[in-house]
Amino acid sequence: MKQYQSFEDIQYNLSRLKLERSIALEKMKLAKSEFTDNLRPANWVMTIANVASKYGFYVLLKRLFR
Repeated sequence: MKQYQSFEDIQYNLSRLKLERSIALEKMKLAKSEFTDNLRPANWVMTIANVASKYGFYVLLKRLFR
């Protein structure tokens, strides 16, 4: 257990902990926002389009070198 020498030390520690808590809360909000952005259909379409274009390029190269 931490021993405090004055009320100023207690206030300092409480304000530091409050800031750490608010930072953690903002990080959670950001993670939630990124998660919901990743679940949007537009992102799925872009991912599928990227995979299809890479596969199509692979097939094109394969036919070209036959």
